[in-house]
Amino acid sequence: MATGRDVVVFRGAWTALVTPFGKDGRIDWAALDRNAEFQESQGIAGLVPAGTTGESPTLTWDEHNEVVERVARRAEGRIPVLAGTGSNSTAEAIEGTKHAREAGAAGALLVDCYYNCPSSLELREEYYAAVAEAVPGFPLVPYVIPGRCVTVLTPEDLAILKAEKPQVTAVKEATGDLIRMRRTRQLCGPDFAILSGDDDLTLKMMLDDGIRAFGVISVMSNIAPAAVAEMVRAARSGDAKRATEIAEKLGPLFKLVSVKAASDRVIPGGSKVSIEDKFRNPVGVKTMMAGLGMITGALRRPLGKMPRAGVEAVRSALRAVWERSPEILEPVAKFYRIDIPARLEDDKGWESLAR
Repeated sequence: MATGRDVVVFRGAWTALVTPFGKDGRIDWAALDRNAEFQESQGIAGLVPAGTTGESPTLTWDEHNEVVERVARRAEGRIPVLAGTGSNSTAEAIEGTKHAREAGAAGALLVDCYYNCPSSLELREEYYAAVAEAVPGFPLVPYVIPGRCVTVLTPEDLAILKAEKPQVTAVKEATGDLIRMRRTRQLCGPDFAILSGDDDLTLKMMLDDGIRAFGVISVMSNIAPAAVAEMVRAARSGDAKRATEIAEKLGPLFKLVSVKAASDRVIPGGSKVSIEDKFRNPVGVKTMMAGLGMITGALRRPLGKMPRAGVEAVRSALRAVWERSPEILEPVAKFYRIDIPARLEDDKGWESLAR
């Protein structure tokens, strides 16, 4: 993170931290500390606690604030923290953002308002600008993800917001729309930080001359922070060949941020049908982390376990990475003292992760 008196530039690979829960459903604070320490040891650019990957919709605000405080406290002086503080209530977002500033975060990540779905005009004036006015000078990063929020802040309103509120220094782009991203770059200028919110599009966004993304807020860097960080550094330095090589090695993981898996249902009357479900982040990554032995893998309802087909899909992805590119997962083995081949072959352990 480069800083000036009034400017913070977010670049590089940032990890959207999962929130580990124990089997009792409570936050596993020791696991959170250990995971943050692992990230710091692997050269990640920054940490993003209490975002949607951290299951923020099901954290109480007391839990949310303690997660931010804990991560910011242990990261202080080493790497910056971008705290998730978004909400579909502007008042809640303001309070969360004030707390993030007091806790020592470098900025706040604010997701577009879900369900009540304000227009782009309302998002700009009644949400982002309102938070900026309530927490002046504190860097804010809009998070644009219409696949989850339905509503979307347009590039035009983002550009107006940036001009009126200079503390809006970056955007997390999870639209999958490269044309939109090029429009954002055109309107917001070369120094505005566009960050990828989709692991599998990061390299394309960084190498596209019309986008020139500054980096990524990554899900799979929970498992492979060193590799994701190296990929981003290579892309930023112009070494597209090296960045592409790493991206290909990470490909099996990137493809399973969301997991599609079919399972049978018996409907009234006794007929059996197979239905394919889509299990969204962080179900896939937490299942991977649990299978490797990094966390328990527990999720907060309404999220839950995948059927066996989903668990086998993420297990197969990890096996493919280990067999072809073991250096991607070796930092996990070393830091957590894990025998990865034994973990991958532990049928009983993986079966316990399925519903």
